[in-house]
Amino acid sequence: MLENSFGLNFFLKTPSTENEDGTRAIYMRVTVNRQARDIATRRIWHPSKWNVRAGRATGNKEDTKELNAYLDSLTTKVFQAKKALLDADKELTADAIKNLMLGKEESKRTILKIFREHNDQIAALVGADFAPGTLERYETSLKHTRDFIIWKYQEDDFDIKKLDYEFISQFEFWLKAKKKISHNTTMKYLANFKKIVLLCVKRGWLMRDPFFAFKFTKREVDRQALTENELKKVWEKDMGTGRLAYVKDIFLFCCYTGLAYADVYKLKRTEIIEGIDGGKWITTKRQKTDTPSRIPLLPMALEIMEKYEGHPQCENENRVLPVLSNQKMNSYLKEIADLCGIKKNITFHLARHTFATTITLTNGVPIESVSKMLGHRNIKTTQQYAKIVDRKISDDMARLKEILRK
Repeated sequence: MLENSFGLNFFLKTPSTENEDGTRAIYMRVTVNRQARDIATRRIWHPSKWNVRAGRATGNKEDTKELNAYLDSLTTKVFQAKKALLDADKELTADAIKNLMLGKEESKRTILKIFREHNDQIAALVGADFAPGTLERYETSLKHTRDFIIWKYQEDDFDIKKLDYEFISQFEFWLKAKKKISHNTTMKYLANFKKIVLLCVKRGWLMRDPFFAFKFTKREVDRQALTENELKKVWEKDMGTGRLAYVKDIFLFCCYTGLAYADVYKLKRTEIIEGIDGGKWITTKRQKTDTPSRIPLLPMALEIMEKYEGHPQCENENRVLPVLSNQKMNSYLKEIADLCGIKKNITFHLARHTFATTITLTNGVPIESVSKMLGHRNIKTTQQYAKIVDRKISDDMARLKEILRK
């Protein structure tokens, strides 16, 4: 890739203290794309015998000819260094030319080292500019990148200058074929990796973006939710007083509030406040995104919350509900689904979908309000749930058409 601008000139450097004979050191200035680097020539000369415009000594004496010949040889070496960088398809910078002239090796920048520095900066800003979930996602992306480099190249790290489309496409293949990661999640990991690559481009370490020809595509996901009838089955099913009863109540609480597992787990009693309508509201921040979420409590959610007011764990830890570890909760939900005769794969995230669709959007709550209660930063995320509602409307109308044909 050719440079936008290139310049070379010699000049006498103004010293901090004048030499007794008035001579000054001669320096060579290399400029590439407006970035200049000065290199000492290890020669001195008097300003009275120097042509500033030409950047050469004036006169016909032998010492003048010898100096100008030396400066000409340095000029040749600069252009040789420039050609060597271009021939090797390396980035042409003033620093790179200076390093070649001085015989220094250009420090190699590697992917994992840059990725590590990026994540360390995020870690330092968790709680201020970033949520813990953001750091966790980038740490997972870093681990996958490291494992891929070991698998593909048998190396501990990878030179960023070698990044190309082949690296990206093979990384995508490895995530899907070797790690068995879904398409959409693969795209998320690659998007995290692209952020690191773009940092390198912005800092001038990469001349072009290797993601240039790569297409990020997301596939439609069938986001299931409990129907009103299925929700009623779970509500009315007697689970006794053991672990299943706890899990059932916490799951239903999430169905009527839209909270994710991590958010109901950390929900404190102090986060239940009196809202603008005089009723009780949840005011919290989503652990995943650190986004504020304010949710008016529906009667069903209030009933569940009040049920555990005197629970020892809730009192001792200032918690709203006695939430168990996530490891067991989803397996218990499968038992509850079987007992209720529900064929869907019930997970805690399905409760969030149920709130978005069956509880709110289907009952006419505006999508903007639903988005705020779910703590979404972008309404496009909430619109994915609206598509489910559209399908329900379509199904309902299809049944109506069948009735009208009779």
